[in-house]
Amino acid sequence: MEVRHSVHPEDVKRLTTEELRERFLIQGLFQPDEIKMVYSHVDRMIAGSACPIKPLALSVGRELGVSYFLERRELGIINIGGAGVVQVDGVQYKLDSTDALYVGMGAQEIIFTSDDTQKPAKFYLNSAPAHTTYPTVKIERKSITPAHLGSIQSSNERNIYKYIEPNTVKSCQLVMGMTVLEPGNMWNSMPCHTHDRRMEVYLYFNLPEEAAMFHFMGEPTQTRHIVLKNEEAVISPSWSIHAGVATSCYTFIWGMAGENQTFDDMDHVAMQDLR
Repeated sequence: MEVRHSVHPEDVKRLTTEELRERFLIQGLFQPDEIKMVYSHVDRMIAGSACPIKPLALSVGRELGVSYFLERRELGIINIGGAGVVQVDGVQYKLDSTDALYVGMGAQEIIFTSDDTQKPAKFYLNSAPAHTTYPTVKIERKSITPAHLGSIQSSNERNIYKYIEPNTVKSCQLVMGMTVLEPGNMWNSMPCHTHDRRMEVYLYFNLPEEAAMFHFMGEPTQTRHIVLKNEEAVISPSWSIHAGVATSCYTFIWGMAGENQTFDDMDHVAMQDLR
């Protein structure tokens, strides 16, 4: 498991492009037959992936100091690849592409498999500390009524699918969902916001291989950018904006953890205040 430490906003002002990428960008996800995990000290969020050719079991290292991964954590999983199965303590949950699974604290055995090894599942993972156990729940994308926001005039027409949040699936602090941009739209989360009470992780996918994603971060008056490619993620501390634009439309998964689970708890930033 790779460990990333917290970064003070004053320090970000002096970071080079390479240093920004080292601290906030997550690359190398969805490698065949590999579970990749990045542990962030920002609200102790873990982001990672599992891409099984043969069955892959979720294990735990000394970074967590526990006997099994979900001893004191909860887990959100969204599949962005071919169909697959997540087995939780012997119970199998079949996840088609863009289906999700919430796994509550206390589950001891998590095994990932793909239905077709030529088109393997790509399980994206977010995990946050938990204080109580909530039931494991499968969430199908087709069962969610999305919120339709934005317009083609502002290049941000999009559908927001809330997978794990208080009105749908109960969790301790993890909130997780997916935003799908309509064709011809390129901007997300703009006008932008911060939320000092929660951190966030974005995974960008469904980008053409030749496309580039420009993710904007930093304090509103000290913005920086990181260039991402398809199926890469970025860590957003609570003090940072998190917005982006790409050379093509795309989809992204957002995962949050922190003081509350109120989706609309945002500190909006006026466009004229951005620097």
